[in-house]
Amino acid sequence: MLYYSLEDHKKLVSFDKAVLRGLAIDGGLYFPEYIPILKRKFLENLQKYDIYTIAMEVIQPYIGKSISEESILRIIQKTLNFPFPLQRIHDNIYALELFHGPTLAFKDVGAKFMAGCLSHFYKKIGKLVTVLVATSGDTGGAVAKGFHNVSGIEVIILYPYKGVSLLQEKQMTCLGGNILAIEIKGNFDDCQSMVKKAFLDNKIRDKYLLTSANSINIARWLPQMFYYFLAYRKIIEENRKLIFSVPSGNFGNICAGMMAEKMGLPIKYFIASTNINDTIPRFLKTEKYHPLPVKKTISNAMDISHPSNFSRIWHLYKESIVQLRKKLSSYQFTDEETLAIIEMVWKEHKYMLDPHGAIGYLGLIQYLQEIKDPLATAVFLETAHPIKFLDHMPYSLREEILIPKKLEVLLNSEKSEKKISMSNNYDMFQNWLINR
Repeated sequence: MLYYSLEDHKKLVSFDKAVLRGLAIDGGLYFPEYIPILKRKFLENLQKYDIYTIAMEVIQPYIGKSISEESILRIIQKTLNFPFPLQRIHDNIYALELFHGPTLAFKDVGAKFMAGCLSHFYKKIGKLVTVLVATSGDTGGAVAKGFHNVSGIEVIILYPYKGVSLLQEKQMTCLGGNILAIEIKGNFDDCQSMVKKAFLDNKIRDKYLLTSANSINIARWLPQMFYYFLAYRKIIEENRKLIFSVPSGNFGNICAGMMAEKMGLPIKYFIASTNINDTIPRFLKTEKYHPLPVKKTISNAMDISHPSNFSRIWHLYKESIVQLRKKLSSYQFTDEETLAIIEMVWKEHKYMLDPHGAIGYLGLIQYLQEIKDPLATAVFLETAHPIKFLDHMPYSLREEILIPKKLEVLLNSEKSEKKISMSNNYDMFQNWLINR
């Protein structure tokens, strides 16, 4: 499998080159030259295979000869070493829980898979790899944990000042070792802009073998396809139309789901559920892509106005708004609506949503009310454990949220944080990076 830049389809690179580069030289995101189609027999018998076999079948065509099948399987086994429960909430509505990994967020899968790939490549090239990543919350913790003490790799994380929860900050700043966090006095889009500029900066490129662990990197983005296959495996016998609602910030997760559908997974429709940072809901209505200044919300991982991965979605649907609307709706919801639905779902169904999953649920309900299809099986992605956003949860429910044992130590830790504070100034960041 080869990959081209969305800015230039003529220059092709291998999987390993795309992973190590992160972002193409011209600033475009990498995209596979074709999408492999899975055999119908495999899809129809998905429940007969274990999760490692399924993941191998899905991801191997995208890697090709860059990593041996034996090594890919080892990476998969280390990545998918926690459960992915599908919980029925009510009627035909399910929550796919993606928060049972080490940092209690869906990004653990992509971070661990990418760490395995980079560790494999380091053994071949023998040169220190610097992972530079921007985060709006959960990516930072997942990348920090996934890459902590991995030989040959250092990680630099940029996150927005007062833009992440206390727990998310601790997950990034308390590990030390090869993990360094930088607090930027700006928002996520500012952090992401600095990362993208660094990738195109020859002075920085001359000093570092630089790559990214955001979902702009194919090794972070593509493994997210696993979620959709694992969910389908559990409900295949229902033989209903399948709809997914995905809490969406940088749109990598939902884009991976759309790739899974293009590979043959029978998904009828997608809902991109957002908070009030509503660039894509507005785009689908007006056909005008007009990001507005980022507004802070209680679903901070989605406080993104310019989602990088939407360019992949737009490309996937041939830059046709007509084609895209056949597969995607997008709705935005306020903090007030988010808190109200968290309370309602707990009261009526005894299920605790986090603010991001709550928005996924809201999007699903709105879509189902519009189409009125009783034969649809509807799944929303619950992307993080509610304990990560305890200060933003309804006050009346906070005592109901149990702290997972793996987090008790971190929450009560007096270990000093390792971070740097920096203004939102690329020249200052460049100077620090070159002279550190």
